[in-house]
Amino acid sequence: MSRSFSLAQIAREHEGPLVVPLMGFPGIQINHSSLKQNEFNWGMQFWTLFELSRRFQPDGLFMFMDLSVEANALGLPVRFPLDESPSVEYPMVRTSQDLQQFYMIDVLTDGRARVYIETIRLMARHLNTMRGAYVIGPYTLAGLMMGATNAAMATLDDPDLLHEALNLATHVINRYAKALAAAGADTIAILEPSGVMLSPRQYREFSGEYTRQIIEQIDQTNALPILHICGNTTHLVNEMVATGAQGLSLDSLVDFPAIAARIPSDVVLIGNVNPTAVMVDESPAGVYATTRTLVESMQPFPNFILSTGCDLPPETPLANIQAFMEAGRDLPLGSTTPADAGEEAIAVMDPTLSAIIQAAAARALEPA
Repeated sequence: MSRSFSLAQIAREHEGPLVVPLMGFPGIQINHSSLKQNEFNWGMQFWTLFELSRRFQPDGLFMFMDLSVEANALGLPVRFPLDESPSVEYPMVRTSQDLQQFYMIDVLTDGRARVYIETIRLMARHLNTMRGAYVIGPYTLAGLMMGATNAAMATLDDPDLLHEALNLATHVINRYAKALAAAGADTIAILEPSGVMLSPRQYREFSGEYTRQIIEQIDQTNALPILHICGNTTHLVNEMVATGAQGLSLDSLVDFPAIAARIPSDVVLIGNVNPTAVMVDESPAGVYATTRTLVESMQPFPNFILSTGCDLPPETPLANIQAFMEAGRDLPLGSTTPADAGEEAIAVMDPTLSAIIQAAAARALEPA
């Protein structure tokens, strides 16, 4: 993808909305892998994403969403359940002195960071769709280092320590983002879930300014910057726009038509079908109806990409993803037949890559 095009141009020039569900996790149903295997094995993760791309043919596909990558690369203690997202077990920063231990760490030497970089590299070479990567947001990473409650309190009683942690976080995120862009990411989404707890003024000082710095670095690459914050971010939308992000990925609690009328036409809204109440709990007919309602309500706004409000849970029914795709493309429900998945799918790639993925997948699937 040429950086001469903005995300808004790409969205406007596409016939109908681009359809880009955030769906890495449900792919484990297709190749019968675990989340943990995908988080540690680039061959497995690419295989999972390849199967999703082949089955649903989305207009864009993101790597697995993992908010622990940068924290893990810094040496924070991370717990890795077999079939749940990893999480940081406890914070390690209480004072400025505690931050010193992290300054000499090069996060790109971390094995798990390399998993995601190599996954993007394979996606760029072998998937004919818009390839997306994720990085954590600066305030969220600072919250993992300090503890979310401590970081929130620091906005009031220790802003100097928080700013020091944010500066370190921004440096770490910039280095990882540049590596993902160099590997071939077309878009990089900054994930800042903890930002929803901030007021507009606090967001501007403790997240927005640092996010803007990250976006300035992404703008120097070929990748397009997107900002994602979970929850009801209606009160933060103006500040999110001010970061310079080309796309805002927003949750299902946000009224998209109302927000679309407020933001500049060169900023793309991405979302926002509910990933659990609709995509997991509804029938395919319910998913289809909800998605069509959103698409029709956004027809006056060409700066729109249809997606889910956040990453889909692993248990999301594949039939519901198919219904989402059909609704987004204005096709009758049940009118498309998903491509068969399995080992035959790998064989359609070049033999060398096929052998690499099969070997990586075989190692990951071996019993402990």
